[in-house]
Amino acid sequence: MAKTAEGPAAETRRVEPGAWASRMAALGPGILMASAAIGGSHLISSTQAGARFGWQLAFVIVVANLLKYPFFRFGPQYTVESGRSLVEGYARKGRGYLWVFFVLATVSSVISTAGVGLLGAVILGFMLPDSWAPGIPALATAMMASAWVLLVAGHYRALDAVTKVIIVTLTLATITATFMAASAGSERVAGFVEPTPWTWATLPFLVALMGWMPAPIEISALNSLWIQAKQKLHPSRAKDVLFDFNVGYATSAVLALFFLSLGALVQYGSGVEVATAGGAYVDQLLQMYGTAIGQWAVPLMAVIAFACMYGTVITVIDGYARACAESLRLLRREPEFSRRSLNLWLSGITGVGLVIVVAMSASLATMLTFAMISAFLTAPVFAWLNFSLVRGEGSLSPGLRYLSYAGLVYLAGFAGLFLLDFVGLLG
Repeated sequence: MAKTAEGPAAETRRVEPGAWASRMAALGPGILMASAAIGGSHLISSTQAGARFGWQLAFVIVVANLLKYPFFRFGPQYTVESGRSLVEGYARKGRGYLWVFFVLATVSSVISTAGVGLLGAVILGFMLPDSWAPGIPALATAMMASAWVLLVAGHYRALDAVTKVIIVTLTLATITATFMAASAGSERVAGFVEPTPWTWATLPFLVALMGWMPAPIEISALNSLWIQAKQKLHPSRAKDVLFDFNVGYATSAVLALFFLSLGALVQYGSGVEVATAGGAYVDQLLQMYGTAIGQWAVPLMAVIAFACMYGTVITVIDGYARACAESLRLLRREPEFSRRSLNLWLSGITGVGLVIVVAMSASLATMLTFAMISAFLTAPVFAWLNFSLVRGEGSLSPGLRYLSYAGLVYLAGFAGLFLLDFVGLLG
């Protein structure tokens, strides 16, 4: 088995099997996956879904999380059962499978990095006074360059602990704001007519909403690499690894519904038009916390949201770089995973992602929509790779098997509908 560079979730503490503490010690990779997931899909898409359509799209969020669940779960399940990462599993199935993953992951790496990087830079720009703000390109350069330095220097682990605190803080603040908004009640302007999301015109928004809900499916491969690294330094039982995964997955899924609820309670039917151009919706999102909790909370939530996105940027760059470097190692049949190769991928993904951010700095909505739709269109391929691998080598319960088939039909069906609509065949 190839030597894997130490992952950001690696720990050295050992806990006796069977103790409740062993489950707590296994926490890490699943939380990192949640950190990567809580970004554009939650802060922007979920809240916009509630602001534009009220509670009507809650069902879509639940279904997307449910039907994608098996394909994310296969990452920790395969790794803990076999000791191999999903990327190594693709290589065992055949070089063709690995090439498909490598090419799609390489493209997704820069698109996803650019999407979360641009959102983070826009939030950072909101935090600064106009007289101080140097512009989105400069802010993105500073943010992504600092993320690159942290990763290349190997100082991510210290930031990882802070990131977990930020995720918890954002979660508690969003839940609090939602309950306070619910207790205050929502008022709709006179003559408000509820719009319907069930039209062909809203199909791109629905696909974008589901694309990063809760995250691109290839994140499962990144998660398996983090688990593999942690297992080498702190072996955990299969049930504990799956506990970690389920905690992270459930957290991101439930939090998406709270963000939708916040939009539905504060903005839906209020007469305030939902902003879609540039970074205007970032201001509306943060003002929702001000409306629900108090205006004093707006600057605080801006800091928390930026810290969350900064952690997401680092997690996404780190994970994709490891997956791409490992794929290339296996394609070249090299015996070991090298730090030099990882650093090259860290640099390449950061650099190309930054170029895209600078080019799209005035088009946050367009960039995020493109990234989310791209993730959904490639999702059936990544889902099939994971399913075929676990079906062939791992243990697959009847329930997971049937849920996987339903998920494949759902992913392929919606992707096909969108492509048909895109080329104009559906009118």
